[in-house]
Amino acid sequence: MWLAVAVCLVLGWWQAGRAAEGNTLSWGYMFQWPLFAIFLIILWVKEIRNTLRRDDNPLPVEKPQKRGPIITRQEAVPGDDDDPQLAAYNRYLAEIKER
Repeated sequence: MWLAVAVCLVLGWWQAGRAAEGNTLSWGYMFQWPLFAIFLIILWVKEIRNTLRRDDNPLPVEKPQKRGPIITRQEAVPGDDDDPQLAAYNRYLAEIKER
């Protein structure tokens, strides 16, 4: 982490030199690289704090219970017999299922 911070700061210094020579794009990079270094330090501190707060004896993980197959049945919808074509199609499907 410290190496990455050092690289970011060196790159920021390099961009400051280029910006002083007249490269206008380097002005943005001159501020960007130190912000990356600060971001790395913040992440590092947060990870250290999370590691120190972590409980050494976590709760045991329960294994999921095995379940059997789920069987679904389609209930007859009232009014299916109102349409003779639908009733014939349903009888056809029932015959196919029987075979």
